[in-house]
Amino acid sequence: MFNLITLETDKVKLTPLTQDHLTGLLEAGSHPDIWRWVFNNYCKDSATLTTWFEQTAQFDSKNQLVMAIICKQTNNVVGTTRLFRLDEQNMSVEIGHTFIAKSAQKTHINTHSKYLLLNYAFEQLKLVRVTFCTHENNLISRNAIARLGARFEGLAYKQRKLVDGSYRNTAIFSITDDLWPTVRDNLLQKAQQTELA
Repeated sequence: MFNLITLETDKVKLTPLTQDHLTGLLEAGSHPDIWRWVFNNYCKDSATLTTWFEQTAQFDSKNQLVMAIICKQTNNVVGTTRLFRLDEQNMSVEIGHTFIAKSAQKTHINTHSKYLLLNYAFEQLKLVRVTFCTHENNLISRNAIARLGARFEGLAYKQRKLVDGSYRNTAIFSITDDLWPTVRDNLLQKAQQTELA
């Protein structure tokens, strides 16, 4: 079970998502490119975002931790991410449901955010595996995950049915506890360079 905690570096703060973040989240999610490979554009308008927040984002709070991503330089909400599918028996979790504002992509935001979540998973929760999943054709997401140091494990074919009735082939990546020290060191090095994603 997750604790409701705030995680911070010098540049990024991850804090549990609340109603107060929704106005900033709506603005962060306004660019249509963000939603190309995502099941549902919950930032298309205020009513949709509120429904998502109340009915989806808060679902199963024992096994997921939904976070607002805040740029500390501007104090603006620049996206959201979460830890979810916590499996306490097998000591694993998934990181995903992430979106970052178009203006904050390919900056330090993703590196700092993922470092915070991974550090929490491995150092505080003492998990042994973190999984990342994305659409087979979402090359921006796949490249961002690979840059973290995650291993590509393969494709799960027709793994999810999409809103339009088609099926998604899912690209699966992982970081395990034996890889974490190397990944951690690389992320800390990248975090010093503000222009790296």
